[in-house]
Amino acid sequence: MNAATAKTSRTTKPASRKRATTRKTSASSKAKSVAVKAPAAAAPAAMLHVPRTLSEFMAQAWLMEIEAAQRYSEFADAMEMHNNPDVAEMFRTMAGYETKHADAIMIEMGWTEAPPITPRSGDWPGAEGPETAHGDAVHYLMQPWHALTLALANERRAEKFFLDLAEAATVDSVRRAARELAAEEREHVVLVLEWMERVPPPDSDWSNDPDPPRNMD
Repeated sequence: MNAATAKTSRTTKPASRKRATTRKTSASSKAKSVAVKAPAAAAPAAMLHVPRTLSEFMAQAWLMEIEAAQRYSEFADAMEMHNNPDVAEMFRTMAGYETKHADAIMIEMGWTEAPPITPRSGDWPGAEGPETAHGDAVHYLMQPWHALTLALANERRAEKFFLDLAEAATVDSVRRAARELAAEEREHVVLVLEWMERVPPPDSDWSNDPDPPRNMD
């Protein structure tokens, strides 16, 4: 599956579960580093919803990409609101990549509209989709390096999710597709790592604000 394939017509996106939030409160709360968590350990098969058909699996994969694109867009909106255009642009780029991945699934499956989504389609092992960062995983003073670190964790979780599904699948077509998508996510991991090599890491005082907000309460 090639993420660079031509886009289909715009699909209808399901409502996002949680809005992204950035907190601009006291100086002590701002000093916290970006909450980027390491990829979780492989989920036990009992925690996974294992699709029984290829169409069901690809609809689940499509939803995962759509949710990731929505969250990156929310992060971009938050960064723009806090006058952080460099990180906002990076999140917009990431949202575009995830949308292209969703479009590629549509093309491969021959779908001309969003696939049927059932409650189990979004039955992820965690609170969010494997490729979706938590809504409070950003800081309004974060830098591009932080955004890439967040994206790297997302791609690694997505790779592990598909590997887990491939292991648990009982249908050959689902197993093969899960392995293929795991390999694609691994390629994305490599791409993000290469991207990070071109972006300087932040200084230790990156979260210091010379003009901190004041609590008006």
